[in-house]
Amino acid sequence: MAALTPVTPDKAEVLSLVEAVLAWDVSGSNLPELEESLGLFEQFTAYGRVVAEDLRTLCVNVPAESGAGRSVRATLGESGRRLYLPAPTTRRSAACLAQNLARLVQALNRATGVVGVEQAKARSGAPRAPV
Repeated sequence: MAALTPVTPDKAEVLSLVEAVLAWDVSGSNLPELEESLGLFEQFTAYGRVVAEDLRTLCVNVPAESGAGRSVRATLGESGRRLYLPAPTTRRSAACLAQNLARLVQALNRATGVVGVEQAKARSGAPRAPV
């Protein structure tokens, strides 16, 4: 029986791909092949959608007026715009979009960490510092 949900790459794999993509010089002429960039665009999109959905669930208890709440909600807003873009059609646009999604993946992972810290503080009863 086929899986009903798409398989997303694991976090360690994605983070190593993020580092590689961020090292690309997209302003130069030595761009990756379109197929490579599209493959990474698809992986980052799939991974980002999963992380964004998990983050939405995690941040339900983070006060919206807190620094962490505002930061996380801004990241989620950006993910809502960028994770549903159509696939690019040129080498340059594919490389640029893959790089932009790599940055978004980093931001989503950072935001998940911020929410984790906020939740740990809330469980311990420690006062929350504005972020």
